[in-house]
Amino acid sequence: MICRVCDSTRLTPAVDLGTQPWANHFLKPAEIGHEPVYPLKVVLCEDCGTVQLDYTVPKETMFADHTYLSGTTKTLSDHFQSVARAVDQRYFSGHTTKAMLDIGSNDGTQLRQYRDLGYDILGVEPAKLPSDLANAEGLTTLRAFFNEETAKNLGRTFQVINASGVFFHLEELHSVTRGIRACLADNGVFVIQFLYMKRIVENDAFDQIYHEHLLYYNVRTLDTLLRRHGLALFDAELSPIHGGSIIAHATHAEKAQPSARLQAFIAEEDHVGANTLPWYQAFARRIAQRREENRAFLQACQAAGKRVFGLGAPVKGNTLLNYYGIGPDLIECLVERNPHRRGLTAPGSHIPVRIEDELTGPPDVYYVLAWNFKKEILARYASLIAQGVEFYFPVNPKDA
Repeated sequence: MICRVCDSTRLTPAVDLGTQPWANHFLKPAEIGHEPVYPLKVVLCEDCGTVQLDYTVPKETMFADHTYLSGTTKTLSDHFQSVARAVDQRYFSGHTTKAMLDIGSNDGTQLRQYRDLGYDILGVEPAKLPSDLANAEGLTTLRAFFNEETAKNLGRTFQVINASGVFFHLEELHSVTRGIRACLADNGVFVIQFLYMKRIVENDAFDQIYHEHLLYYNVRTLDTLLRRHGLALFDAELSPIHGGSIIAHATHAEKAQPSARLQAFIAEEDHVGANTLPWYQAFARRIAQRREENRAFLQACQAAGKRVFGLGAPVKGNTLLNYYGIGPDLIECLVERNPHRRGLTAPGSHIPVRIEDELTGPPDVYYVLAWNFKKEILARYASLIAQGVEFYFPVNPKDA
């Protein structure tokens, strides 16, 4: 294998989460016990510092029937609205003609915010369900994988190109980046929203490692990739979304003037060694200890006769359940708001998914897999908490 960013062959094992099924392959009844499994191991490039998976599940397997929907949670919708308003106000509020391209646009939640600000919008989304939902709402979405060829076929440029939670998914990483440069207007801004690997490690949020996430960026390593293709970061900020994400702004490299806060992020990463092997080796030791602590908690619940439900059925929850070795003997079901997961079962753990509106009553304990929406969850379920239902967070991020 060569590094996905810089083509180096100096890749060193860093975190091993074992052999796991593809985490977003929620199972139909006939599939239970027959799901394929793949290595889930993180390696570190000793030349550019990028951490990445050493195995690729084909994108056609992972994204053609994707059932994740961005608009399910109010927190994420509000976040997308805030990002769109900030970008527009900072760069393009006085423009009468402006266009926005969203790569991996899902159900159009981010597109909608830019449309409402007067942008001509276009989404590119490979999954059928979310792209169909977006188009049904009038949020123009091309069902395709974005890459250099797609960009050439579009034959136009955009003032804003957005990639929310998708830039670390990319099997065709360099083709996509070249396509972005080709579609970015001379005065354009590329907005990259990504899980911040430094914060993932600080939160011990290893569940954010799964097969869809091929790469795990820090600010320095993302800039290394962009500069290879004539783009560069010029600003970045830390957002609390998903337990700590970076909202980075990039443009054509010759026009990029790095801000003080961008330079501060890179300096802090260098100071703590966030792009070095010891940083990840310590992370691996901590999550192994967390596995023992979480299993002990659930076994104590079982011994006390308490019913435990999982709250949420996020993709990352399957990484956690499978690494921890948790099954239906410890968690009765996963409670989900997304109706498209009705009747499905979590891969690997084989815990059934149940739709929240169809429950007859609460459990004694909610084991919160959707921990990245902690504030929203605690507010939504305040009445259950008052009744004595315990909400246990296996990950407690600094910023959720």
